[in-house]
Amino acid sequence: MFEKLRQITKQYEELLGRLEQPETYGDPALYAKTEKQARQLAPLAEAYAAWERTCGEEKQAEDMLADPEMKELAQEELAAARAARGELEQKLRILLLPKDPNDEKNVILEIRGGVGGEEGMLFAADLFRMYSLYADKRGWKLEVVGVSETELGGFKEISAIVEGEGAWSRLKFEAGTHRVQRVPVTESGGRIHTSAATVAVLPEVGEVDFKLDMNEVKIDTYRSSGAGGQHVNKTESAIRVTHLPTGMVVECQDERSQYKNKDRALQILRARLYEAEQEKQRSALAAERKSQVGSGDRSERVRTYNFPQNRVTDHRLTGDVKNFNLSAVMAGELDELIDALVTADQAEKLKAQSEQ
Repeated sequence: MFEKLRQITKQYEELLGRLEQPETYGDPALYAKTEKQARQLAPLAEAYAAWERTCGEEKQAEDMLADPEMKELAQEELAAARAARGELEQKLRILLLPKDPNDEKNVILEIRGGVGGEEGMLFAADLFRMYSLYADKRGWKLEVVGVSETELGGFKEISAIVEGEGAWSRLKFEAGTHRVQRVPVTESGGRIHTSAATVAVLPEVGEVDFKLDMNEVKIDTYRSSGAGGQHVNKTESAIRVTHLPTGMVVECQDERSQYKNKDRALQILRARLYEAEQEKQRSALAAERKSQVGSGDRSERVRTYNFPQNRVTDHRLTGDVKNFNLSAVMAGELDELIDALVTADQAEKLKAQSEQ
């Protein structure tokens, strides 16, 4: 591990040196590429430098033990240095874990009302608002590309593209079935109902990642429905894309531009087909998986939102860390919950690595 860290540190220092060269900072594209590479290696290089400093402090404390007058102080410093070294070594193991190749990608977020009829669709709208607030707090851009609403303001289905640093690395844990327990607005007797909505989180996929054969795609245009005034009545700007081999259909009508709707619809189709291919590969390895954290299983019940008790329970977590304040979560305060999922995912990967 430490030999690999020394190589990474050397590479990081070389990149920093290149950033100061005229041929690099004189070429914006080259500078941006080099700066990105350096930024990716920085956490490892900095943590390794801290580990080396701590090892030096540990050695100094050990040397001080020979001095009777310094022995008590040396024992305290030695214990602190050893604890710090252990923490840094754990941090370095986590930083060295294989990176998710999609972590830097944008996200296609799809939410659908599930069991519970109108209440499930109203909950889908609540989830979309929660993710919209979270995206805003993270400084991400969220753009709706397709929506099917109900008369009461719920969503049969809504699709959006989320753009921003870390979007996939954070939102990938949201995939699955989200269950809600509360008194619906449609309930006159005050009884608590259980409903659900499903969340799909797909990495944005480019042509390089997945080649879509346009000979297998049928594209239809139609008039947009919903708000839009006279423009909607006159222009067939909405797009329906059908993937003939699978029968998969994507509709996009949020933009007034037919060209942009087509581009967005193909973008979503490409992501869905890519995810279906990835799911086949995951299924082949399913017997070897010991944890559901980060599995991306769309049918998995991942979380329960209990409104009467103001509690959110994530079923992939255990112990005291699995329950969270519902009011905060619905207001877009998702970082504490997602951080717990990231930690659990890292722990599972470290365990799997040690068993290899």
